Amino acid sequence: MTSPAWLAAVNFNADGLIPAIAQDHKSGRILMMAWMNDESLQLTAQTQTAVYFSRSRAKLWHKGESSGHTQTVHDIRLDCDADVIVLSVTQAGGIACHTGRESCFYQRLDLSGQTPEWQTVDKVLKDPADIYHSNTVTQATPEINEAAAENIDHSHSHQNNSLATTHSILQQLDKVLGERKQADADSSYVASLYAKGLNKILEKVGEESTESIIAAKDFANCNENTDKAQYDEARHELIYEVADVWFHTLVGLAWFDIESEAVLNELGRRFGLSGIDEKSAR
Repeated sequence: MTSPAWLAAVNFNADGLIPAIAQDHKSGRILMMAWMNDESLQLTAQTQTAVYFSRSRAKLWHKGESSGHTQTVHDIRLDCDADVIVLSVTQAGGIACHTGRESCFYQRLDLSGQTPEWQTVDKVLKDPADIYHSNTVTQATPEINEAAAENIDHSHSHQNNSLATTHSILQQLDKVLGERKQADADSSYVASLYAKGLNKILEKVGEESTESIIAAKDFANCNENTDKAQYDEARHELIYEVADVWFHTLVGLAWFDIESEAVLNELGRRFGLSGIDEKSAR
């Protein structure tokens, strides 16, 4: 892509990136922060829809590509040091955050007490499990792909440690799944599973496990003669199905009020322990 003259004024950092803040066109509220490179900024200007750069995946991502929560761009501004972009946008669905809230900045530091504490001040407008389990998500996209990507790229962009990021995602899923246990069965996919009972949840775990096995077999059949598009599709399908398995096992754990932390602790216990010794000790 040929760089236009106006792009020369932008001061990208050493990694070729610039932070971009999305602001609601009407209310002025800050919705989210993500990163852009020169190509994503050009595409945003050309298409007037927000296109960002995923540092975790090292590729462009169109806001809302999985959730449908796209951003129409009305105005693009550059700060006095030319190293921060502000986008004035109309947010589709009124939801910018992968947690199902209007804004990613939904936590406020309460300074009224002796010890400052972060408090959640914005309500969830839509269950994230519904957003990322929607049938509108393409089969080549992992079930919670955008949630994970956005969590890494802007809601928690300061977390460069992949383990910390993974832990954060699991904690958020634990919280959402716990909340859905008390929700009306018609209000969300997860709530409907809880209403149908444990056997239905276990049935879904078995169903998704079978589908992941089939996807793994299909991917294993790829070889040097396989078309790249077919190879990529088979790979994505395997990731998608495994994400479904993980998701539904977490639903099952939540049924018993067991959080993902317990599983992480068990996996941590096994580090440095021979698998053969561990099995024989059972």
